[in-house]
Amino acid sequence: MDNINKKACVVTFGCQQNEADSEKIKGVLASMGYDIIDGDMTADVSNKFGEFANPGDLGGCDVIIMNTCAVREHAELKAFSRTGQLKHYKNKNKDLLIGICGCMIEQEHVVEYIKNSFPYVDFIFGAREIHRLPEIINQALTSKKRILDKTECDGEVIVEDVPVLRDSQFEAKVPIMYGCDNFCSYCVVPHVRGRERSRNKDKILEEVCGLVSSGCKDITLLGQNVNSYKNPDPANPDYNFTDLLSDIIKIDGDYWVRFITSHPKDVPDRLITLMNENKKLANHFHLPVQAGSDRILKLMNRKYTREYYLDLVEKLRKNVEDIAITSDIIVGFPSETDEDFEDTLDIIEKAQFDNIFPFIYSKRKNTPAAEMEDIVPRKEKTDRFERLVKLQNEISVKKNKTYEGRTVKTLVESVYKKLYGGDKADKSDGGYLAGRTSTHKLVIFRGGIDLIGSFVNVKINEGRLHGLYGEICN
Repeated sequence: MDNINKKACVVTFGCQQNEADSEKIKGVLASMGYDIIDGDMTADVSNKFGEFANPGDLGGCDVIIMNTCAVREHAELKAFSRTGQLKHYKNKNKDLLIGICGCMIEQEHVVEYIKNSFPYVDFIFGAREIHRLPEIINQALTSKKRILDKTECDGEVIVEDVPVLRDSQFEAKVPIMYGCDNFCSYCVVPHVRGRERSRNKDKILEEVCGLVSSGCKDITLLGQNVNSYKNPDPANPDYNFTDLLSDIIKIDGDYWVRFITSHPKDVPDRLITLMNENKKLANHFHLPVQAGSDRILKLMNRKYTREYYLDLVEKLRKNVEDIAITSDIIVGFPSETDEDFEDTLDIIEKAQFDNIFPFIYSKRKNTPAAEMEDIVPRKEKTDRFERLVKLQNEISVKKNKTYEGRTVKTLVESVYKKLYGGDKADKSDGGYLAGRTSTHKLVIFRGGIDLIGSFVNVKINEGRLHGLYGEICN
């Protein structure tokens, strides 16, 4: 295909797995000859470092692909809204190709909605069809017809060696498995991502070795439930996630390894011991609890109790020095009572999370929870959400205050364009940098841009709600 001077953009919604998929989509497009341009249509107000972000101008593109998320209704509505904004680009350039991919496309009702509501969308493809993108684009270009009938693919097959164009040279996301077998009653992931299937350990180790040798400093292993990883090689069927981590940290280099997400029911003692013994494993454990009520946990099909969860948190804190634990919480699950919600507040108080990612329950079609009677009024859900956030904010500030006076190893990620101590964007950058600790705390300090991508030691002067503020020390 003659794509000289052709430009393409991928707009990503959703989780880090979607971000990793988008890096593959960009890699495939680049291998086809497209120049990849940035276009952020996902930000409402600001990005993770407080920098103001407007929807990107995609007017110069020849291909625009929206990589979508189906986990929550808000993500779907945002993707549809942004897709609607693409109409005027199509009006200006009739040859522009617009595609939609990702988890939303795995739902038949969504595909029908796209067919009927967005006549300017040219093609769709699922998360397991990224390797087919050249074929799909070629078909769209040559046939001049819409490619909106999703191709069924072998759900057990993982296609390796797809080109990857990474967003960062020093931070990388490495999927080690796909899909999920847990079938939590509120979750659509097993229906859109398929059943659990793991990558071959040799392919993962080869990828991580390449990343470390190229200077990557922070590697995140991805999976809907990383603890369920099993090497698919029949010659070594007992090789598991802890074995994989043990082999990865043997690779020479100065780097951190993270992993998300872990299901509480599948955290082995051997993994906890390994985290304490080797500092290449980041001191951060994301452990979604979702609710603090045993009754709600049972309705969610989470397969553990609040007592089990709190015992696991205690074990982590006791056996891994200086560990940071974060979690996900769902507020307003169908039939949630005041007593159930108080149990959730109680587990937050007892677990003392460093941070949480709270969500108001979002009904997902074709999940068991969608058939449950939702008796909680919207205002009550919102009030509970605000109470939960207020409690966690108090705990987060207290946690961050414990860093004051300490010196922490920090990976410098970017220029920080928000004024030190202020709420207004500083367009001149002001000489401040943003980085992350092993515990995934945001660190703000003065420094030159030549430090980006390297480790520095920062003495923390002040801990605040959303981060740590300090100065570089020798």
